Amino acid sequence: MKTLSTIQTLSKIAKIISKIILICSIVGLCLCVVGLCGLVLGTEAIKLGGVTVEGLIRDNANLSQGTVYAGVIEGAICCVGAIIVSKAAVNYFKKELDDGTPFTLDGAKQVTRLGVLSICIPVGEQVVYAIAKAVLVRAFEDSALPGLEIGSSVAIGVSLIVLGLIFKYGAETSKTGD
Repeated sequence: MKTLSTIQTLSKIAKIISKIILICSIVGLCLCVVGLCGLVLGTEAIKLGGVTVEGLIRDNANLSQGTVYAGVIEGAICCVGAIIVSKAAVNYFKKELDDGTPFTLDGAKQVTRLGVLSICIPVGEQVVYAIAKAVLVRAFEDSALPGLEIGSSVAIGVSLIVLGLIFKYGAETSKTGD
């Protein structure tokens, strides 16, 4: 039972980390929306000591307005994806802690779902960002906008799907062993 105790401790830690990621993603999304509203309302209208925000971005950061829009939109899209995945993770860890074991059929199903989300959400982010980027390229005539990377989400997703199968096998084995 020492191993199960370790698993439960790790699940508690993972649930806390997932909640932190969820909260940070919500805050990040809100800040991106505020930033986007500020850009839409007019970067030249916002002045700090006689200097406009647009002038600061253009002169000091050497970025085009389209690049700034792309960055804010990219951040918002990534935050939405992180909210979805981290909420699913929080739900899984809550369920696992309530069940007292990862070896339940429902828990295995949730881990598999989390794996599928870990693969599909970044792909969806890519599609949405590609559409937004195409609109920005036309609006700002800026072809040098940054891209969006998926990263290691496919490997994590596949690992979670395999883990879900292992949990399902463990749940089935414990039922037949009773």
